[in-house]
Order: sequence, then C-alpha cells, then structure tokens
Amino acid sequence: MKSAVYIGIDVSQEYVDVVVSGKRSAMRVAADGGALEALGQQLMELGPKLVLMEASGGFERLPLTVLQTAGLPVAVVNPRQVRDFARSLGYLAKTDAIDA
Repeated sequence: MKSAVYIGIDVSQEYVDVVVSGKRSAMRVAADGGALEALGQQLMELGPKLVLMEASGGFERLPLTVLQTAGLPVAVVNPRQVRDFARSLGYLAKTDAIDA
C-alpha cells in the first residue's frame, strides 16, 4: 500500500522551502507567481494528502492562493506550533528546511 504524501512549506518574502514526506532534502523555489505555478503542478503529480505552510506575516498569501488554485489541499498553521512540534521531535536548530 502506498503511504500518504504530506508536504511542508516554509515561506519567506523571496522564496519557499518545500519538503516532501519521506524525502530528506528540501527544494527552494522563488516566491513569484510563475515559479509557484510550476511548483503547484509538480506537487499535484505527487497527489499529496495535505500541504502545510506557516503563516508568515502575509508572505504566505501568494503561495496559498496559487497552490489552492492548482487544486491542492493547503492549510496555513501557526509558526509557534510548528516550532513546538519540531522541538518535541528533538530538532533544536531553527532553519527554513526544518520549519518546512
């Protein structure tokens, strides 16, 4: 049985870091319309159960809109809760890839 795919996205003004469950590396994509549309198509091919991204002072609005328009199930979560979850798993460092 194929396991569910989950995607985490850390958003900043200039780029987004994307991590797919089961993969160890993060992908960095420019936070502009064209790059995000291409990302949306790539992620659709993976058929994710859920895409999570942190609220980021409004910078999450464009990625959220583009990915929802592509038909992806996207949720925006509180950054403090993401950080607390990472700590509970033993990740003490603070990096964009860990946040994703």
